[in-house]
Amino acid sequence: MSVLLSILDLADVGPGENVPDRLRSSVELAQHAERWGYRRIWYAEHHNMPTIASAATSVLIAHVAAHTRTIRLGSGGVMLPNHSPLVIAEQFGTLESLHPGRIDLGLGRAPGTDQQTFRALRRHPAAAERFPDDVLELQGYLRGEPLVEGVRATPGHGTDVPLYILGSSLFGAQLAAQLGLPYAFASHFAPDALQAAVAAYRSGFRPSAQLERPHVIAGVNVIAADAREDAEAQLLIAKRRRAKRLFGRGRSYTDEELDLILDSPSAAPVLQMMRYTAVGTVDEVSAYLDRFAVHADADELILASSATDQPKRLRTFELVAQARGLADAA
Repeated sequence: MSVLLSILDLADVGPGENVPDRLRSSVELAQHAERWGYRRIWYAEHHNMPTIASAATSVLIAHVAAHTRTIRLGSGGVMLPNHSPLVIAEQFGTLESLHPGRIDLGLGRAPGTDQQTFRALRRHPAAAERFPDDVLELQGYLRGEPLVEGVRATPGHGTDVPLYILGSSLFGAQLAAQLGLPYAFASHFAPDALQAAVAAYRSGFRPSAQLERPHVIAGVNVIAADAREDAEAQLLIAKRRRAKRLFGRGRSYTDEELDLILDSPSAAPVLQMMRYTAVGTVDEVSAYLDRFAVHADADELILASSATDQPKRLRTFELVAQARGLADAA
């Protein structure tokens, strides 16, 4: 099955790395992905997370765009309750003006952080309830049809940066369908409602000025290696890291302790988050992606690497690109 393939760069700071290291790795990944023929790379907004380097999402997009030429870049996503629609229109209007035809704006309604950090962002907990209206306000600025009288986004006005609704529930699916926007499901970490949400989106979709027919993007974790043993070893490390984030709470664990957690019923949330993970040799991963695309009824897959360092991360995406003939199709 042929589907578009894109990358979600989680900008996760690994052991022995610091933030500058990881940001340089994001540039390197984008440059390789461009040559390999991937459709787009997205970056997610997370705050107060020491292992995630993409909090200033628009700034990272600008930096990577300045070091690449053709690949699409965007947010996967900007958490709109953290911002005013006008500011996001100005930021992404600036990006589109600098790099025309290359910028995506994926939007989520979760804060992407904890409640204490949400307060530090100076936002009200009820902001998420205004998400549909904020999407429309943002869209109006970018289309050059502002809904707020006398307010114009400069830059941004008339740039028509394409919007994408991100979600992991029926709410986002129904909103994307109603507005006629592409829908991206976060199945790489929140898989439960994938099929129900996609079905709701497709059945309720209304064509719009941006999109004539439904477009589904589904997230999936990938670890591809030249030998299955290497891929399995990377998967174990990835599971340990997720368990540490989930259960750490300020204390440190040895690998042996983390393995005991992973072998216990307590590991259910970790295993659930990683339900959709392609692991193994390139042939095994490619076959999994075919099956997953059918399962998710997806038009595009966005791949999140669970590799443990930059060389392994690059090798994962290189192998997948070779197996799928991306450079040939680009």
